[in-house]
Amino acid sequence: MSHPMPLWQPTANQTARANITDFQHYLLSHNLVNKAFTQYRDLHHWSIEHPDDFWQSLFLYFNIIYQGRLEPACLHREHMLTARWFPNVQLNFAENLLRRDDDVPALIGLLENGRRQEITYQQLRRHTAHLQKMLLAIGVKKGDRIAALMPNTIETVIAMLATTSLGAIWSSCSPDFGINGVMDRFGQIEPVVLFSCDGYFYNGKTIHCGEKVAAITKQLSSLKQLFITPLLGDFDYFTHAALQVPLQTFEYLPINSPIDKPIFIPVPFNHPLYIMYSSGTTGLPKCIVHGAGGTLLQHLKELSLHTDLRAEDCIFYYSTCGWMMWNWLVSSLALGAKVVLYDGSPFYPRPEILIDLIDQEHISVFGCSAKYIGALEKAQIMPKQTHLLTGLRTILSTGSPLNPGSFDYVYRDFKSDVCLSSISGGTDIISCFVLGNPTLPVYSGEIQCPGLGMNVKIFNQDGIAVTQEKGELVCTQAFPSMPIYFWNDAENKRYAKSYFERFPKVWTQGDYGLESVQGGFVIYGRSDTVLNPGGVRLGTAEIYREVEKLDEVLDSVVVGQSWQDDIRIVLFVKLRAPGTLDTQLVQRIKNLIRSQLSPRHVPAKILEVSDIPKTRSGKTVELAVAHVIHGRAVDNLDALANSEVLEQFKNRKELTEEG
Repeated sequence: MSHPMPLWQPTANQTARANITDFQHYLLSHNLVNKAFTQYRDLHHWSIEHPDDFWQSLFLYFNIIYQGRLEPACLHREHMLTARWFPNVQLNFAENLLRRDDDVPALIGLLENGRRQEITYQQLRRHTAHLQKMLLAIGVKKGDRIAALMPNTIETVIAMLATTSLGAIWSSCSPDFGINGVMDRFGQIEPVVLFSCDGYFYNGKTIHCGEKVAAITKQLSSLKQLFITPLLGDFDYFTHAALQVPLQTFEYLPINSPIDKPIFIPVPFNHPLYIMYSSGTTGLPKCIVHGAGGTLLQHLKELSLHTDLRAEDCIFYYSTCGWMMWNWLVSSLALGAKVVLYDGSPFYPRPEILIDLIDQEHISVFGCSAKYIGALEKAQIMPKQTHLLTGLRTILSTGSPLNPGSFDYVYRDFKSDVCLSSISGGTDIISCFVLGNPTLPVYSGEIQCPGLGMNVKIFNQDGIAVTQEKGELVCTQAFPSMPIYFWNDAENKRYAKSYFERFPKVWTQGDYGLESVQGGFVIYGRSDTVLNPGGVRLGTAEIYREVEKLDEVLDSVVVGQSWQDDIRIVLFVKLRAPGTLDTQLVQRIKNLIRSQLSPRHVPAKILEVSDIPKTRSGKTVELAVAHVIHGRAVDNLDALANSEVLEQFKNRKELTEEG
């Protein structure tokens, strides 16, 4: 089989100065390996064959601040669910993010309405110390839960750092969540403090949050304090509301105040740091608890070695505080980089608004969703012609598979000399299984490599590892950023069912993928939404890749419908206005899928809808659509950003008819 041509290759100089190359020199100079690695796959093989040496080496290479000793690296590794990493290590997550203490910018906060804030690392430490004192004054202690219903602002980062500096546990949602969505999450973890805002700006609108926040505080009986960040200047609403919890405004440390130094309470490596949530579209969200040490270690590895982030860099990722990419982005502080935060619509007031930031803030690492890149292409945005993009070195994409057409678009119309790294992991591990590498070529449609220390395989249905064949993405070896447990999950029953039911003792992520001849990975969608017409497994991402090549199609969702003792494929499309799904367009779609994929991929039904249902982090909810067309209830509509569109999928007469 011939190798495809890469879209991009690093130069010899880029490879030589990459962090991952420096890391390999470190391993050699410290006698952790006895020979230089000539290929990434050799380094990766060493990292999974010698996991204790590898994970311990990250502590030393990154100069992580910790107490105790690194041995043993892992206990009970014989079953991934029982593995416990670095039992003799104590550290503080916030301390490692706040190591830098100078007047270099740490955070740039940007709102859709044009507000721009900038604070230095020294100021970030002082503001964290100030808020920390306020938390201590109300009795916050190690292990308490602190919740945030906040936009992506500097205040949110300060609140997280103050929380974790005390060994308390941070959990956040974006303020566009409804009351039920918030309570489904925060109601399970019983926070003692809630950080919120009086409102936010999105898509040209000003959204007030007063009534919602007041209602939430009445339902959270565990609350001792409410902090409000007055982004709209609407704090008076809260002072007059009949709140049942003490109220305080979020305050920055006054400029002329004495310099406060934060305290950092050491906690065990596996002490809870974050509580994250599954999407919750098929029941109450799972409360996934991640540990302080595992999160720090994994994020440093991914940001430095795989993303090539350095202290002199500026990194941006478009995210809300309800998506794990926010947590991942903020960990960039541990490397001393400048972090750009943006809260607002990615397309208001015009489609180029985020691209403008690359030039304005000198962003070198730009992160977004695959859907965002596809939307830019549909809008015929050509940054290469309209922007300088001088310092842009890396583009990151996640949230859903990045199709080959989007790869081509980036190199044709965005920037040709850039490392386009599609990455894939999840909230489940607050990190990635497969991701980028600044020293490897980029091939169309492929994720470059498995992460160091991650023994990633593709299993066929018999549990046998395969290459160049589609199957389940699994990880066969314990790693530090696995959840330490689920909240309120007696005996880890829900945890075990979520990841270890399909293949015992092997983590099954729920992604359907393929390992390529180059050693990269292609993700074809969620394996729980894989289509099975005639018993043949087909990935949904394959169909999206072809359908969304058509200018008329803005978005789509494909599901399997039970039909006459089999499964038939149903495709719903959102068309560009003023489009019409006539017979000719239906036939063009079918012909395209048949010619580019196979006759089995061709939908039996192609139907039009005005919008496609999404989670609040922008992911298409195929399972919810499948439930609706089969007449089943969708348990948690509040987990969706636009649940009202599901009505268009109900009781469609076309779905009762032959294809």
